[in-house]
Amino acid sequence: MTFVILACALPSYQVWWPFFVVLFYTLSPIPTLVARRVSDNSGSSSNPRLELAIFLTMGIVISSFALPIVLARAPENDPVIQKGACYLTLAGNVVVYLTIVAFFMAFDQDDSDYSMW
Repeated sequence: MTFVILACALPSYQVWWPFFVVLFYTLSPIPTLVARRVSDNSGSSSNPRLELAIFLTMGIVISSFALPIVLARAPENDPVIQKGACYLTLAGNVVVYLTIVAFFMAFDQDDSDYSMW
């Protein structure tokens, strides 16, 4: 989040358009959380609900990377955001999504020894 705030608030940028990626940060885990909540354990290897949730999540993640790139590549005479703000936003995206993936990996250990209690 620090990178995204810096991309918006530094004196050379002072445009708050990159802050819209925070909306994608909040929306990205929702499809996966809902699909895991309503998933059935029928023993089959593929779960259509989970696959749809992963598809929607990947669409949201790609959109959060595409938004700053599209804003920075606006017409050259008047770009919406500068390239430095785009790079800071992309760095913030990487950090936030790695944190979300680490959260899901850490709390998705169903077969641990201590989970039998």
